[in-house]
Amino acid sequence: MKRESAWKKYDPKQLKELDKLAEDYKAFISENKTERECCKTAVELAEKHGYVSLQKLIGEGKKLTAGSKVWATSQNKAVILAHVGTSPLETGMNILGAHIDSPRLDLKQNPLYEKDGFTLLDTHYYGGIKNYQWVALPLALHGVVAKKDGTTIDIVIGEDDSDPVFCVSDLLPHLGAKQLDKKGREVVEGEDLDILVGNRFAVEVEKPEAERAETTHTSKPTEDTKEAVDETVHEDKASEAVKAFTLELLEEKYDITEEDFLSAEIEVVPAGKARDLGFDRSMVLGYGQDDRVCAYTSLVAQLALADSTIEKTAICVLVDKEEIGSVGASGMESLFFENTIAEIMELAGEGGMVKLRRALAASSMLSSDVSAGVDPAYGSVFEAKNSAYLGKGLVFNKYTGARGKSGSNDARAEYMARIRRVMDEAQVSFQTAELGRVDAGGGGTIAFIPARYGMDVIDSGVAVLSMHSPWEATSKADIYEARRGYEAFLRNA
Repeated sequence: MKRESAWKKYDPKQLKELDKLAEDYKAFISENKTERECCKTAVELAEKHGYVSLQKLIGEGKKLTAGSKVWATSQNKAVILAHVGTSPLETGMNILGAHIDSPRLDLKQNPLYEKDGFTLLDTHYYGGIKNYQWVALPLALHGVVAKKDGTTIDIVIGEDDSDPVFCVSDLLPHLGAKQLDKKGREVVEGEDLDILVGNRFAVEVEKPEAERAETTHTSKPTEDTKEAVDETVHEDKASEAVKAFTLELLEEKYDITEEDFLSAEIEVVPAGKARDLGFDRSMVLGYGQDDRVCAYTSLVAQLALADSTIEKTAICVLVDKEEIGSVGASGMESLFFENTIAEIMELAGEGGMVKLRRALAASSMLSSDVSAGVDPAYGSVFEAKNSAYLGKGLVFNKYTGARGKSGSNDARAEYMARIRRVMDEAQVSFQTAELGRVDAGGGGTIAFIPARYGMDVIDSGVAVLSMHSPWEATSKADIYEARRGYEAFLRNA
């Protein structure tokens, strides 16, 4: 069953809309490279579109009615937007779900050390990466440092043209014979993914004798103790002098001490903005498109409902931790989603566990996550008839998983038929796919988690090349079709 390229159908108006969406999308993924940044921006955009804090409404004891729009967050890393429809929530909701975390390097809690005249930061990789892809490229630091006094310091270093950047060094080919004989997963070990952050030590300025004489001491040193103190000072200055200078700069510019790394969440990501890819500018090359390409298009589709009167309540949930199993308080496995829906139903006058269970079971969801796009350089791992192609529209995966569909949700045929109808009526270009050849590998999404409630869930998303690499590629046509398809689902499913 052949699917045509979506590029063939666009008129000038649609091409203009497509280009505008692509520019906005590139800005979003360039400026939001962590789950915290995505969550914060999503709330800011939602408030501009009339969404209000669910917690605020709860505190004020206000009720929700058709047309009400609310947002809620968890840990500043996950967010839910809800646009209340005219039908009772008990009859079901239309839900878009995506994740806003991406593979990266995280700083360890005790990361800073000096070796061979360099200051380095020790990292622990997050999610499924090919270690060797993260060496010898410019890297930036994004995150927060939480101080003991309760304040937090936002960190973004390496994105502005005036900023320094960082890198993981690589071995020169002249000395890399043994390295190149290793298996791909062993070429660069996980413990070797430490980033270079300094190579200089401070030049100490000699103080005037009068100023030195004014230095006070709790007790006057004897000749013996003076010699011991001088030796200790000399040893401290000689040891880890480069690290000391790095710490001096961190404290001076960012008010960060070495102890503050214990309560920091700093992510190491590729430095630089997303760019157009290709002579025809038909694609986007950028970091974190798994899964921010689906998260952004889901968010924009939700906001596009504006002040429309819709029948079923529309939900957009953007979660954290998918790349490591959807665990934790901000992952889909948490009760954040269920608890938020319960609070919304309570304010809408539909409180109670039985009604909540009925609402969840009656709901429909698109688990919006990326799909592996066919890459002509690696065609052997794809089965042509059942693979996703860049430029052919929104991708639906009836099932993902590995081997015998292990870990898959596997949507039912009746739901797939309903999705086909919605997409065809909205003239959305779409395709169906599996994640490569049977037994070639596999992967999963958040789909199986909400499916536990009994709701209909199917994986959908955008095809990606070089998935999980520092720089991933997508088609602008697919981004546009995803945006259109997600809105059609919220309005009509």
